Amino acid sequence: MTGKKWTLLLVSDDRDPLRQFTLEARTLRKAAGGAALFAVAVIVFFSILGVSRSESFESARLQKENAVLSEELRTIRERVQLLEGDLDHLARKDSEIRILAGMDSIDEEVLQVGVGGPGSPSLEDHPLYPLSEERGKEAFAVAYDLNALERRARLLRESLEEAADSLAAHTDLLQSTPSILPTAGLLTSGFSNARMHPIHNRALPHEGIDISAPRGTPILSAAKGRVRFAGRRSGYGLMVEIDHGYGYTTVYGHASQLLVRNGQQVERGDVIARVGSTGLATSPHLHYEVRVGGRPVNPMNYIITGAIP
Repeated sequence: MTGKKWTLLLVSDDRDPLRQFTLEARTLRKAAGGAALFAVAVIVFFSILGVSRSESFESARLQKENAVLSEELRTIRERVQLLEGDLDHLARKDSEIRILAGMDSIDEEVLQVGVGGPGSPSLEDHPLYPLSEERGKEAFAVAYDLNALERRARLLRESLEEAADSLAAHTDLLQSTPSILPTAGLLTSGFSNARMHPIHNRALPHEGIDISAPRGTPILSAAKGRVRFAGRRSGYGLMVEIDHGYGYTTVYGHASQLLVRNGQQVERGDVIARVGSTGLATSPHLHYEVRVGGRPVNPMNYIITGAIP
């Protein structure tokens, strides 16, 4: 039994005769299958070609990104080096300020602010390392240096704050320490545990110094402080007592006029009174005392050379 056949007629607009082709169904199926296989092959070819081109583009893009990343890491490392130089300069300044503040400099090993031990970051944990060992190492080194700089910057900031506080306190102490002769005149009597008193005519402690000067000569505060007392007191006549803090107090006696009041804040060099002879005094002069912790000391030990009005 013959198989089924297909007849194909080709008709032209010209006067050419009618053309007829007869194909067996089996042959037609083979031709169709071949055409289908060819079409699939073409599709697969172009698909592979498209994937290849896509992979090529992706590879080129990744190479470009890698180059940009490398350049960025290089730039960051250069900036890190500049920051290291700035922090080195800052560390030297910090050392100078700490010395001025009466503090020890930070030890060099402490300045390195190293880290280590369990929990410390490792190279293998960096997200770039599995993708690119070389880039991972570069990125890890940059991150490590930046972390070290941050720790060092925090240490120097805390050190500078501590030094600033100490320097402020030190400066306040200096400003509160008696350091000048309170009036211009002639030193006529010094500090003594047993001086012949000019009025009582017997040996008595002289807990300060006497400076002879014309009546009305300005009397200056020897340091900054707060007026504890301004008024008349037995033996001293009109007098001023100033609390300078840090255990220091000063006394100015025999004044002719007082120019400050109780509780008033004064600075070193402020005019607080004028020379006179009130109280137990035979002539115009200033009786000046310095007390530390409530005990009288020699005022001449608290006068800087050249700091005499």
